[in-house]
Amino acid sequence: MKLTTMTQVTIDGVMQGNGHASDEDRRNGFERGGWARGKGDHETRAFINQTYQRADAFLFGRRTYELFAASWGSLTAQDVPGWEPVLRALNTRPKYVASTTLTDPGWPGTAVLSGDLATAIADLKAKPGGELQVHGSGVLTRWLLEHELVDELTLIVIPVILGQGARLFPETGADLALELLESRVDSKGVTIQVFRPAGRPRYAPTEGPDRTTTRS
Repeated sequence: MKLTTMTQVTIDGVMQGNGHASDEDRRNGFERGGWARGKGDHETRAFINQTYQRADAFLFGRRTYELFAASWGSLTAQDVPGWEPVLRALNTRPKYVASTTLTDPGWPGTAVLSGDLATAIADLKAKPGGELQVHGSGVLTRWLLEHELVDELTLIVIPVILGQGARLFPETGADLALELLESRVDSKGVTIQVFRPAGRPRYAPTEGPDRTTTRS
């Protein structure tokens, strides 16, 4: 299976509390949850629904898994008009959680990956199928990128600046070049960009002595 990630982020890179502001999303004093709700148009909603429909399995970090289980795991189709494909996919496809602390997941169809995570994910990717998808799960997404386990990275950028909240990429961390595979913008200014990791970036060479100075 191809491992793909999808993350909603703000212009300033925040991913925390995109859908609402639960107690978990309010960590570290965060107060601006729900910034992505209603922001995309029908084409963006269709893109997200189609993405979930493609999934053969899902991989989550513990925090995102618990948020999803408490919401999508307890809702019915009547609760989420327009998002029925997401609900069906999440409740019928296998789910895996990378966690050393979660021992008894309550969402049916869930398995916990608590041992050698790199080996476990490599084994999942070796299974026949289309996509192993990661949604949200910022800490896990960064770890997967650093260990070169991501095949495609999708960013859904919402046109808002929050000025607070946990960001997908911190101020310091590993560097990575990206190759653009697809890019679109909807009628509400939401951009969708699909990238393929492309190794280390290239940087300008270190400048030597100023060669413009002439000798007298």
